[in-house]
Amino acid sequence: MAAIFSISFASSAIGAHFHRTKFNKPKTFVNPIRCTGRLEWDPEGVLGAAQTGHIARLEFKRRLEQDAAAREEFERQVREERERRRVLRESRVIPDTVEELVEFFLDTEAQEIEFEIARLRPRLNKEFFDHLQVEVGKLRFSMTKTQEVEDRLIELEALQKALQEATEAYDKMQADIVATKKNLTEILTSKDVKATLLDLVERNELNRPLLTLLDENIATAHSVNQKQAAEYMEKLRGLVLKYLTV
Repeated sequence: MAAIFSISFASSAIGAHFHRTKFNKPKTFVNPIRCTGRLEWDPEGVLGAAQTGHIARLEFKRRLEQDAAAREEFERQVREERERRRVLRESRVIPDTVEELVEFFLDTEAQEIEFEIARLRPRLNKEFFDHLQVEVGKLRFSMTKTQEVEDRLIELEALQKALQEATEAYDKMQADIVATKKNLTEILTSKDVKATLLDLVERNELNRPLLTLLDENIATAHSVNQKQAAEYMEKLRGLVLKYLTV
């Protein structure tokens, strides 16, 4: 059976160490990108940092439901922020050299870091990180320890750590997405679905990301009026959930 694949993935922003126009001096570093149980991706970043707390989320939802004006204002802000970022992205010129690429990332807004890492991942290679390491080394062992040198060293060390961790996490998420899509294809094309699910359980590859991807394909099938495909995948979902909770 042909499957309709829609893939999304998530990662937290590296915004704790970037401010709007310049790389901020960090006191501590957190993992810039985290893979969660759900594979989602918010390159637009229009929703901002995730709010924590069950009560806070319920209160926000209640306010939006009860206050039409607040909901309209929220949606307007989302549209404006999305448009602002679109204009910003289109206005930025992709640098040609590694030197310029370093400055490019230093001048990248916190909310845009995820997008730029995904867009420029091929450029974040050994040559780039070797250059960054050389620049850090020059500043670290500089004979002239001015405040400007110290500030620049802090910036580059923070950038180096953030981009290394971010690219590693990004690559892992890409691999997880490929594996999840492969496993879903295996299930959808299997002549013995139960045996395939048991095999995935043994390989420890029957997980929540696969269930999420299946849900997205069910929704896509409904949206294009492919009822038979949606019903079949909903039955598969029941089986997946059964084996997932065993």
